Amino acid sequence: MTPSRALAVYDGSGIDGGLYRRVVGWADAAPYWLDQLVKVWSAIGLGLFAVLMVLAWWRARGAGPAVMARVLASPLIVIAAYAVNSAFKSLVEEVRPCAQLGVRSTLEACPGTGDWSFPSNHTVIAFAAATALWFADRRLGRIAVVAAVLMGASRVWVGVHYPHDVLVGAVVGVLVAVPPALAAGRAAPLVGRARGGALRPLLGAGAVVTAGGRPPLEAQRR
Repeated sequence: MTPSRALAVYDGSGIDGGLYRRVVGWADAAPYWLDQLVKVWSAIGLGLFAVLMVLAWWRARGAGPAVMARVLASPLIVIAAYAVNSAFKSLVEEVRPCAQLGVRSTLEACPGTGDWSFPSNHTVIAFAAATALWFADRRLGRIAVVAAVLMGASRVWVGVHYPHDVLVGAVVGVLVAVPPALAAGRAAPLVGRARGGALRPLLGAGAVVTAGGRPPLEAQRR
């Protein structure tokens, strides 16, 4: 990156560049096995959220239609969060810390010019997925929240994001995900009708409604 180009974009090092250097230093001094574990998690860990969504779908086949509606909305919520964050990144254009600070000893190769840092896409996706899963299936949502925190932390550890990139990414992911996650349950009548047709093998038959008016599995998840 040329000096003139660096001046044309945002430099976030003044916010928490010192903390970023400290974390990268911890990573440089950490045991090899730990660094490799974090590196692999940072690279492919988002796949866990896809697995959790599949598990949520499988569990929702025996739940009420509102639960299935929230599960089906989960991947759409993640896509929406990614789109919002991509627009946000293009507006801010923050240089990656590894490039701005000239740090070469990072676990992950420093992204090239034009691959902006703020907010962290990985973190936005992880927290949007965790939020959607929290509303769809509380048990799996708890796992997803822990995984989202670990994903965000890993992006600083491998050297490609400032801590503030991750913190704001978490906020963006949650804020974008909450409204549609809350509204998704309104599609329950559509899911209920679809369960009576050709999609029944995919959507399940749903739970038997109890005397209290709530499906047993849905009541358990809430």
